[in-house]
Amino acid sequence: MPKHFLMCRPDYFTVEYAINPWMHPEAGADRDVAVRQWEGLKAAYEELGHQVSLIDPIEGLPDMVFAANGALVVGGRVYGARFAYPQRGPEGPAYLRWFTERGYPALEAEHVNEGEGDFLTLDEVVLAGTGFRTDVAAHQEAQEYLGRPVISLTLVDPRFYHLDTALFPLDGRNVAYYPEAFSAGSQAVLRRMFPDAVLATAEDAEVLGLNAVSDGTNVVINAEASNLQLELKRRGYEVIPIQLSELRKAGGGPKCCTLEIRGEN
Repeated sequence: MPKHFLMCRPDYFTVEYAINPWMHPEAGADRDVAVRQWEGLKAAYEELGHQVSLIDPIEGLPDMVFAANGALVVGGRVYGARFAYPQRGPEGPAYLRWFTERGYPALEAEHVNEGEGDFLTLDEVVLAGTGFRTDVAAHQEAQEYLGRPVISLTLVDPRFYHLDTALFPLDGRNVAYYPEAFSAGSQAVLRRMFPDAVLATAEDAEVLGLNAVSDGTNVVINAEASNLQLELKRRGYEVIPIQLSELRKAGGGPKCCTLEIRGEN
């Protein structure tokens, strides 16, 4: 089934502050390269038959390209983001405004959460990360608003500060993840829920190989995650490697750039 994605062109992308271990302002980033790489990601989605909508970038918000953090959309209802760091604070209202202007029912969150950065949706449940950015109280708030069970998972490695850096849904029933990014209890939950999960190596996690987007058949993934690509091919998935090296300098990959708009279901 074709998916509907919201993306934001990185016209104002730069690395001018450090709010995660990937960001080194002194090293900078090449905006022109970032734009070319982002355009390659957008083209890959369109070639796969997915619909891509765009939100206008806002000057002074260099991380707005990471659209996944802007909201969570399930069943046509929008749970808005409330960012942990003030540098990204204005992004939440900007994304919420985009949805409300198009008639989506939306909730302005009371609790800190960073959208699909820490909420990943499967057929029956939403997996929700906490530990670095998203308040566990937001998990309950999202569950009450969206009417879908939310399973809390605790992240313990600051390099994997959002759930979408450590796990991605392969389809509506199974996932790929890096076990060491999670607390012992959360690892036990994941083993119980997903006994047939794809387990990533440290090498693939460290190039944000798990910040990937799957439509159930095709997986769009960071090009450097070679072992994970081989395992996905072995499982029968079509793999589409994407080079996003400049955006990774701010801690982002394909999923960070991609907010899925899920309609009524």
